[in-house]
Amino acid sequence: MGRLGKFEIKRIEDATSRQVCYSKRRSGIMKKARELAVLCDAQVAVVVLSSSGEHHHFCSDGADIKGVFDRYQQATGTSLWTEQYENMQRTLSQLKDINRNLRTEIRQRMGEDLDALEFQELRGLEQNVGAALEVVRQRKYHVITRQTETYKKKVKHSEEVYKKLKQELEHARGPGVRVVHGQPGVRVHGQPGDGRVGRRGGGGDGRRRLGGGHVRLPRGVQPARSARHGLRQLPLPAPVAPGLYIK
Repeated sequence: MGRLGKFEIKRIEDATSRQVCYSKRRSGIMKKARELAVLCDAQVAVVVLSSSGEHHHFCSDGADIKGVFDRYQQATGTSLWTEQYENMQRTLSQLKDINRNLRTEIRQRMGEDLDALEFQELRGLEQNVGAALEVVRQRKYHVITRQTETYKKKVKHSEEVYKKLKQELEHARGPGVRVVHGQPGVRVHGQPGDGRVGRRGGGGDGRRRLGGGHVRLPRGVQPARSARHGLRQLPLPAPVAPGLYIK
C-alpha cells in the first residue's frame, strides 16, 4: 500500500531525528548505488559528508574515486583542481617572498648586503639594531642579578648548615670539648686560657698546661720555645695523634 498524502521536504530541526534520518537514507543511497553498478556495469562513486563531520563513500568494483573524478573532468572538459592549484601557487609565491625578505634582513643585521641601502634605510637599521642591543643587555643584567641572588642564598644556607653542625658537634661531645687550632677531638678541663703553654712544676712526664688545664703530649713530640715570650708552645701536629688529649 502506498504512502498516504504528501510531506514537505525541509530541514529536520531535532538533532536526534535528523541523525536517524541521515543514517537510514545514507544506507538507502549506498544500496541503490551498489545495485546500479552491478546491474548496469557502471562506474559509480558516491561521497556523503554529514553535518557532524562524518564521511562515507562508495565506489564500484574495479574503480577508485579519483579515477571516476578524472573521467568526469575529461567528459565535461572542466577541471576540479585548477582553482585550488592556482591558490596554492599564489600562497607558495607569497611565502617565498617573505622568506627572501627575512633572509635579507638577517644578513643586513649581521652587517652584510648593505651596499644597496639608502641613508634612511641605514639609519632605520641602526635604530633597530640599537633597540635590539638594549633588550639583550637588559636581559643579560636580569640573568646576572638572578644568578647572584641564587648564589647568595646558597652561601647563606651553607653557613647556616655549618653553624648547626658545629653546635650539634659541641653538644654531642659535652661542655668540656672545644676545637683547638681547628683540630677536633681535644678535651679541655678547666677555664680556657690564652693558648700559651708552660711547664707544670718541674715534672718531666710530658704534661703541659693549656689555659688552666693540662696537656699530655704523645711520645716523641717536644714543645717548641717561643722566641718572643720565652714560653714553650705546643707544635701543631697533623694529623692529631689518637692519644692526644687535655687532662
